[in-house]
Amino acid sequence: MKVLESLRLAVKALTANKLRSLLTMLGIIIGVGAVITLMSVGEGVQAYITTQFQSIGSNLFFIIPGSFEQELKRPAYLTLKDAEALRNPLDAPDVARVAPLVQGNERVTTPGKDKRVDIQGVTPDYTVVRNWYPRIGEFISAADNQGMARVAVLGQDTADYFFPDDPDPTGEVVRIKGIPFRVVGVLEQRGGSSFGSEDAVILVPLNTMLSRIAPRRTNRGEPRLSFIYVQAVAEERMDAAIEEVAQILRQRHRILPGEPDDFTAISQSDIIGTFQQITGVLTVFLGAIAGISLLVGGIGIMNIMLVSVTERTREIGLRKAVGARRQDILMQFLTEAVMLSLLGGLIGIALGAAGATAISYFLRDEGFQAVITVGAVVLATLFSAAVGLFFGIYPAQRAARLNPIDALRYE
Repeated sequence: MKVLESLRLAVKALTANKLRSLLTMLGIIIGVGAVITLMSVGEGVQAYITTQFQSIGSNLFFIIPGSFEQELKRPAYLTLKDAEALRNPLDAPDVARVAPLVQGNERVTTPGKDKRVDIQGVTPDYTVVRNWYPRIGEFISAADNQGMARVAVLGQDTADYFFPDDPDPTGEVVRIKGIPFRVVGVLEQRGGSSFGSEDAVILVPLNTMLSRIAPRRTNRGEPRLSFIYVQAVAEERMDAAIEEVAQILRQRHRILPGEPDDFTAISQSDIIGTFQQITGVLTVFLGAIAGISLLVGGIGIMNIMLVSVTERTREIGLRKAVGARRQDILMQFLTEAVMLSLLGGLIGIALGAAGATAISYFLRDEGFQAVITVGAVVLATLFSAAVGLFFGIYPAQRAARLNPIDALRYE
């Protein structure tokens, strides 16, 4: 039997029972739709995480005190002198900028307003390293840091909370731990996310933070840092910069050969890679769960095709009596099964794309966008066709094996 003839007969058989065909395809439609939606959301989450961490700054890595891998026998600190040592171009030629940071959470007040806010003590290099500049006013200057000036740069959320009716709060005063600070700028809005909002922050000069707000010291009396931002001269020199920084800190902290580091260097690529690995596994897991409905849909196709074989026993006997070969009957029923699953798969792809678009719409304020990949569409299409082929083989073989004389006698 020719392929076109098999297609014509399959279409005729399926359209003769439209509602039954639609209900048979429902499992495939739901399965493919769920797979497309979940895989698109998974890809979108990976892209979203990458964008979020890349927005922190370019060619950036972080130095934090302590070790994630080994338990240390002594307290681990990063000091202001450590950050100064990393700026030496002779010891660290692949380091472009260093931005030490001290972090705290303090009570901030203005007339009629009172709230605990994330306070960060930073240097002028912070704005370049983080690629985060003032929208209004100016950033903290070197003179502000050296003179321990009581000036503050507000994040957009903080400015909106304390000065809701003032589009330009520069020159206003906020009190941090009761100490007055003059607002000199408002940062560009970064936006909120599941990791929290970066805009709910106040930046002050690092030396001011260490002397007035968070006077943290080591047991030797040196100012302690929360962590250090380090920017490499280029992305391809990131590993070299990390190695140079490690050598400087090991020497400064008097770490002997064979002893573990009392600090940890984390690059953006490390963080992004870890999160992408987690979300990738989660996406596959969710896709596998959604694929179970494809299996259920395949069983539904097999069930309906077996019913169809029983209902059309006399038709099969008649066709065999007039010369239809076994492979012709086999091809006819296989074509029907594959057509059912393929059509269901196409509808499921459209449904999955609609679901992914809807999720992107509802999360648009977070900057999230589901990503529908060609690979996911091709995989869903091929898988749905394979389901139809696999679950259609047994009913088709059963139809092809019918004895024409017995089939003609079937009531």
